Amino acid sequence: MLQITPPGPLAPETGPALSVVIPVYNGAATIGELVHALAGLDVPGGLEIVLVNDGSPDHSDAVCRRLVGTVDVPITYVEHARNYGEHNAVMTGLRHARGDYAITMDDDLQNPPEEVLRLFLHCRDGNYDVVYTRYAEKQHAAWRNLGSRFANRVADMLIDKPKGLYLSSFRCMSRLVIDGVTRYEGPFPYVDGLIMQVTQRIGTLEVRHLPRAQGRSNYTLKRLVNLWLNLAFNFSLLPLRLAVLLGLTMGLIGGIGALYVIGHALFGSPPEGWASTMVVVLLLSAAQFVILGIVGEYLGRTFQTGNRKPQGIVRSVLRASVAERVQ
Repeated sequence: MLQITPPGPLAPETGPALSVVIPVYNGAATIGELVHALAGLDVPGGLEIVLVNDGSPDHSDAVCRRLVGTVDVPITYVEHARNYGEHNAVMTGLRHARGDYAITMDDDLQNPPEEVLRLFLHCRDGNYDVVYTRYAEKQHAAWRNLGSRFANRVADMLIDKPKGLYLSSFRCMSRLVIDGVTRYEGPFPYVDGLIMQVTQRIGTLEVRHLPRAQGRSNYTLKRLVNLWLNLAFNFSLLPLRLAVLLGLTMGLIGGIGALYVIGHALFGSPPEGWASTMVVVLLLSAAQFVILGIVGEYLGRTFQTGNRKPQGIVRSVLRASVAERVQ
């Protein structure tokens, strides 16, 4: 017998050793195979699966609901009221995870399910708070690999993370980190930024990365840009400091230019040149608009946070344990 619970996190209770949190978006063709493969793993202490349907436009909802009633591991299915983004869906899934550890992974089968057990044991036995995976060879499109490298380089500057650490979405975290991360209630979560605020006891593990089984990546350039903006403006003051540096630099250039003009007027012929004047005006105007835009981005996000823009609205939660299915 299935149990439908009101929207919201599950009450704390004794849970399994491991929760696998999977945000689902356009995953109807792959999520069933992934869940059945995970159910076949022999995880010491037990395994549960948390599926978060992030407003998927395909028939992922029907597939996930059918899985809850048929797979021989405890499954919690959470349906978002609309699409909020991958990191928002991961946050919702972590709030419903009951395991001592949680692994987050995509629904596209590019991460082999058998690597889940290796990742869990490496995190638990190594006494790590978080273990990130790295790939010997990534099976993404070239533009996405380039975008990922750029985002990781930016993260090196903006958040307190070990240099060179690859921030993979296939990661394992301990209960300490889960509880610390899920305390964040703002509308712009960046899971890796939140993790770095909790711990620096971080490990890595090399795993295989397979070609995408079905369809194409849900990560568009727009989504990557939005993710970078969340990183830049929600977890660092560096953009504001760069704006100050830009203002000081333009002021220094302007001061040097003014001294040159005054000296040229006193000891030579009066300076001429409408074009050069306009170049200076446009350059200064551009710097001002950049600074105003950075400040405006911070203010806008502060306004939306203060206005309690939702991180994710849960429409329904469906949960069934193995014992309930046996009855």
